[in-house]
Amino acid sequence: MESFKAFRIHSEDGKIAARFEDITLDDLAPGEVVVRVSHSGINYKDALAATGAGRILRRYPLVGGIDLAGVVESSTDARFAKDDAVLVTGCALSETHDGGYARFARVKGEWVIPLPPGLTAFEAMTLGTAGFTAAFAIDRMEQNGQDPAGGPIVVTGASGGVGSVAVDMLATRGYRVIAVSGKPAAVEYLKALGAHEVLARAGLDLGSRALETARFGGAIDNLGGEVLTWLTRTVDFWGNIASIGLASGPELKTTVMPFILRGVSLLGINSSATPRERRVAVWRRIATDLKPRHLARIATRTIDFADLPAAFPAYLDGAVTGRTVVRIG
Repeated sequence: MESFKAFRIHSEDGKIAARFEDITLDDLAPGEVVVRVSHSGINYKDALAATGAGRILRRYPLVGGIDLAGVVESSTDARFAKDDAVLVTGCALSETHDGGYARFARVKGEWVIPLPPGLTAFEAMTLGTAGFTAAFAIDRMEQNGQDPAGGPIVVTGASGGVGSVAVDMLATRGYRVIAVSGKPAAVEYLKALGAHEVLARAGLDLGSRALETARFGGAIDNLGGEVLTWLTRTVDFWGNIASIGLASGPELKTTVMPFILRGVSLLGINSSATPRERRVAVWRRIATDLKPRHLARIATRTIDFADLPAAFPAYLDGAVTGRTVVRIG
């Protein structure tokens, strides 16, 4: 196979250097399936990796991009044949394995998910790891008894990639959604996605008691820190809190009171190490009962592969609302 373009991340003299390069399949990490990539996306983690603002990669050099969608070019895994439509999100992409920012990717067959009927490659990358994470959180909450009759679900960090998709998916499922955002300009965007109410993060009264007045039937939290502590105090009986992110900090200072007196469940969401069987099932839900109704609004930007490097700074500045889809092919 001839050479192809890839966005590759290096460590040079202790500094991160990312750039477009021409590479071949021989330069990629081993795997059973070669995918001809048509689309990828940008996650906060991708911006950290490409700029060196966060130490994401565990070996160098690597092709960036934790998500990809396209068709199978070749496969030694019997589950996949040439031209099968597939996607890969998370796993070890752009950590220990070459990722999706290249015309071709070579990945382990265990990571590859058949693109479910009802979902295009563009839609899959509008969602990407962010969408899968939101769906996985809802799936886990519902497996643990969450339903719309249990009261409103609050989504923190609601204007980001995971939060935006979570708001839309929850509303699609019939939940009353309360969004929390630090971006005043995102209020109308969140209401258009299905939020019944938008709370300003700066105006939250976080309280101090072990149990505050119950306000929510459950929560999807992207922030951690004192906001997650507040959620443990304010989620009602038998509610679930899906803990996804730590934008406000990794610490959690609370008591056992919400868990033993209200039966609140704190669910940790690891979307990268999800077992394949569960991953396939969640993607099927994403294409059916969890498919967002406002994908066109969530995909707030679509860029060409050549424009990728210029898109990262806005993520580090916290200036991004919704999702960015990258046209690779």
